[in-house]
Amino acid sequence: MKIILIGIQGSGKSTQGNLLSKQLGIPYLSTGHIFREIAKEKTQLGRYIKETVNAGLLVPDEKTIEIVNSYLSHLEYQKGYILDGFPRTIEQVKKFKNNVDKVIYLEITEKEALWRLIHRNDFSRSDETFPALKKRIDLFYKFTEKVIEHYKSIDKLAVVDGTKKVEEVNKEILRSI
Repeated sequence: MKIILIGIQGSGKSTQGNLLSKQLGIPYLSTGHIFREIAKEKTQLGRYIKETVNAGLLVPDEKTIEIVNSYLSHLEYQKGYILDGFPRTIEQVKKFKNNVDKVIYLEITEKEALWRLIHRNDFSRSDETFPALKKRIDLFYKFTEKVIEHYKSIDKLAVVDGTKKVEEVNKEILRSI
């Protein structure tokens, strides 16, 4: 099964992705994690990704598609995966030919997301400054709403209330797939 988790930062994608990975026996892959790993590299790409992400900007479509497709070509993802943070733009949707089975939109308010992010106490992430978080949430609404509408139009979207308890959100996701 190939599942995509969509939602603003702080909506619970990584929590649910890790839970689903254990429950379904398929790997979880977060583009945020991929980009943070690349940003640690002492390479031109690493520096570029670090500067882009720390500024709260989206990595350009072509580069994101290239990186995600490279990861998904690994043997461990051939039988399925849970993908978090991709696709974020309608251009990425058009170029992502991976026959996704279900797209789960974890819906929460911006206020709730910011509260969760500020109170999660993960200060090791340099990309989580308040201005960077706010900018990424704004970009989500600007670009990803079209992605949500696309998957809704082809009947692959399930909207889940991400404000509920972790267990309740998980049950709702499992029911929808």
